[in-house]
Amino acid sequence: MDFSFGPEDEELRARARAWLTGHLVGPYARAAGLGGPGSEHEGTGIRRDWERELGRGGWIGQGWQEEGYGNRRLSLTGQVVWAEEYAALRAPARVGHIGENLLAPTLIAYGSREQKDRYLPPIARGEELWCQGYSEPGAGSDLAAVRTAAVRDTADGLLRVTGQKIWTSLAREADWCFVLARTEAGSRRHRGLSFLLVPMDQPGRVEVRPIRQMSGTAEFNEVFFDGAVAREAVGGEGNGWAVAMGLLALERGVSTLVQQIGFAAELERVVKAYAASGAPDPVLRERLVRQWAELRTMRWNALRTLGGAGAAGAAGDAGAPSVAKLLWGGWHRRLGELAVQVRGAVATAGPGLWARGDPYERGLDEEQRLFLFTRADTIYGGSDEIQRNIIAERVLGLPKEPR
Repeated sequence: MDFSFGPEDEELRARARAWLTGHLVGPYARAAGLGGPGSEHEGTGIRRDWERELGRGGWIGQGWQEEGYGNRRLSLTGQVVWAEEYAALRAPARVGHIGENLLAPTLIAYGSREQKDRYLPPIARGEELWCQGYSEPGAGSDLAAVRTAAVRDTADGLLRVTGQKIWTSLAREADWCFVLARTEAGSRRHRGLSFLLVPMDQPGRVEVRPIRQMSGTAEFNEVFFDGAVAREAVGGEGNGWAVAMGLLALERGVSTLVQQIGFAAELERVVKAYAASGAPDPVLRERLVRQWAELRTMRWNALRTLGGAGAAGAAGDAGAPSVAKLLWGGWHRRLGELAVQVRGAVATAGPGLWARGDPYERGLDEEQRLFLFTRADTIYGGSDEIQRNIIAERVLGLPKEPR
């Protein structure tokens, strides 16, 4: 397979660079580099304005399988070109990525025409933001154990959702939440679930509580639903498990390549810190070289998977998302460890960090934050143990674990 960039890609690169350079000015220029994993709390207001700017430029929804919603559809290599230019100019981290990269492809695959026409255009314009209501205190990696329930109100015929979701990114900024809930009383595991679309602006019925992390930030949240109205069920009531699993497969598509561009920038920063240390350590040097080689391998694996090598394309390879998660989760966690090891003892302190008595409240630099945040990389989004089970059972055909 040939993943080299052709003349049309280089033409797109020039147009993308020109557009970004011309629009990353004023407050947007001052927001350069804000946001992203571990820093999702930064500059959410200006980043929301930037989302609308991207929408006006038609840059949202490039990977959607349908056009006509205000988006411009690009080839796989075109999407990579855009992501590379976006990362190179340190444009603000996206606040609309959950709607664009998770909900929208799911609606295109499973939603009705009415649902597509209602929800896709505001996402493409950067006007409506979404969050994901999957995990619960007793249902994280074991998503089939969700207990949040939706009951049909006999008075108005609407579904009303009651329950709790946790680890919800961008819940305070989101206008909508897609919620996996149990709509069939007494159902168990995969049966009786529905994929519901719930507006967040329901005072007294939807409450968001930030979760303070060890790094001092609070980009994740708990969300409590108390009779909240659900507007839609994507794919029909009772078909939520198939829709939810379809979304998880889409979650690690082109966005995996975009993520790797950010990883490359972090690795480059750690390598520069090593070079500036003035005390070469052959062990650290070997580990940094290994990190670089593994990142290149992940890139080619992602391109091979997305390109549909043989019969195991992006939609047909049941193990591809799990393999990708295993690879990048462990890689990023090791990079966080290297980031502080390269700097030595100074990375454990910082100016007055411990003396203030609140070591994780203020004063963390990028490397310290990277180390703390990446502790969770092998857990969230499906733990390593769960990913290995999926590969073993669905790809290798090994016997399932006894329950």
